Amino acid sequence: MAGIEANQTPPQTQQGGPAGRIRRVSGPLVEVTGLPDVSMLELVALGPERISAETIAVNGSEATLQAYEYTGGLKAGDTAEGTGHQLSALLGPHLLGQVFDGLLRPLSSAPMWLSADREDSAEDRLVLDRQWNFEPQAPVGKAVGPGQVLGVVPDAGSVPFLVTVPPGVAGELTWLGSGLLRPLERAAVVGGTEVTLAQQWPVHRPRPVASRLSDAVPMHTGQRVLDLMFPLPRGAAAAVPGGFGTGKTLLLQQIAKWSDADVIVYVGCGERGNEMADVLDGLSGLEDPRTGGALLDRTVIIANTSNMPMMAREASINTGVTVAEFFRDMGYHAVVIADSTSRWAEALREFANRNGDLPAEEGYPASLASELAALYERASLAVTLGGSTSSVTVIGAVSPPGGDMSEPVTTGTQRFVRSLWQLDRDLAYSRHYPAVSWRGSFSRDADALGRWHAANGDPEWATRRARAGLVLAEADRLTALAEIIGSASLPAHEQVVLLGGRLLRDGVLVQNALSANDGYSSAAKGSALLQAVLDTIDTCQDLVAHGVSAAAVDSFDFSPLLRLREAAGPSDAAGVAERAAAFLAELKELR
Repeated sequence: MAGIEANQTPPQTQQGGPAGRIRRVSGPLVEVTGLPDVSMLELVALGPERISAETIAVNGSEATLQAYEYTGGLKAGDTAEGTGHQLSALLGPHLLGQVFDGLLRPLSSAPMWLSADREDSAEDRLVLDRQWNFEPQAPVGKAVGPGQVLGVVPDAGSVPFLVTVPPGVAGELTWLGSGLLRPLERAAVVGGTEVTLAQQWPVHRPRPVASRLSDAVPMHTGQRVLDLMFPLPRGAAAAVPGGFGTGKTLLLQQIAKWSDADVIVYVGCGERGNEMADVLDGLSGLEDPRTGGALLDRTVIIANTSNMPMMAREASINTGVTVAEFFRDMGYHAVVIADSTSRWAEALREFANRNGDLPAEEGYPASLASELAALYERASLAVTLGGSTSSVTVIGAVSPPGGDMSEPVTTGTQRFVRSLWQLDRDLAYSRHYPAVSWRGSFSRDADALGRWHAANGDPEWATRRARAGLVLAEADRLTALAEIIGSASLPAHEQVVLLGGRLLRDGVLVQNALSANDGYSSAAKGSALLQAVLDTIDTCQDLVAHGVSAAAVDSFDFSPLLRLREAAGPSDAAGVAERAAAFLAELKELR
């Protein structure tokens, strides 16, 4: 046997069969030999600690692996045992309200470095031994297919946990359990196949759906600059690029708190531990407006912080999307928030360099574009196998070094997302939050969402958005000109445009994340605020057209208009309209 001296006994697996041997270790890169039957993406357990590693290249009985855990202590000659399965996530009623590592293992009671042996690890035994109350809902003796609901676990979070027939299983429902069950205990028998409360699913394989839909239905984030100017449909993908200190994490946390998704999957990929602690503290202390309980009860947090093993970052985002797809298959709208995909791409680059792959731009692997596409293409609005319409929306932060928006991760991401929310350093440093640039951001679905709003009672939505964009663009152009010749030298109607740009920025686009009234803004309130500012601009233009000086208009007290966002409640569109009408009446008195 290759690599074994004549007087040595070949290494054995825990089941007594032959095992391979480690030949080389370089950080997360591990090369093994003596595994003739290993397959691509198969998990391999390394050394006495049975460290998890995934197969990324096979050459005969030799294989190259990427280790998902700390490889300190591994040495050449240690055993390598193929497991026969891919990296899979245990998807079950234990997910909501909990914190997991990048391999979806619970962190609440885990040691710093986790064991790869799921059956023997104490932290996983807590999950596998817990009993859940299963309430059957399907008639025994009937034929059932994939995605059909068999029963519900009502106490698994703030949204009911539905136990469904797994993909690939169909037939007569011959037995259905009830009462207290463990996650891997039999809950039903369908066509001779046992169905449990929890399912194992490979994280790199998208879960199947009946069909993908192209309908554009808005996902409301509660952040006005996004919902009014750069909207995102359910089941689409968005990116949030921004340099250090521009507010990416805070914006993503606000979306996690206030978006109208049923389930939130927050993936901290390579970020600082204190940021993940802030997320956990914020979600646990925030009341869910739907249920009155903690918002954390419908959230899954995957924490793969900067001090955790590098290649677990690569797994964490795929794991998060798999969890979201699992809840989508129950009929829920799920949102995956990944902070940040740049750290994930850096892990790919470091491993590719260790493996000797030819580098592409800035050292990233040539496969970066296909990896980004594979991630963002898992976002979808779909009809599930069970017949319900639900979605997975993916929002990824990008942290370009030095704020360089031309670097490969940022430019590659723009190809595959439907909305780009670019954060501007100058806006952030001027305390304009959210610092979303109206010059560098875009929404590819704005026209389709405008038609949706028109069909659902707001026919002026697209017109307001277009007008606001024109005012902001023209105000930027005139600001540059005014810096040269002075604003007083501009014609009166152009001075009103400058004023209108300021009113839009300070009265609509700015939002106070710490305010009870302004941290969240309903779609109706946002539209009312935007309409109030546009009406004010029209009134000012009418005043100067009738001989009122631009200086007199500019010196008018606009603070009541700017305070509307704080004075009215989060959903008080009627209050905004009432106060705006009173303000416009005072403004018209300038004539």
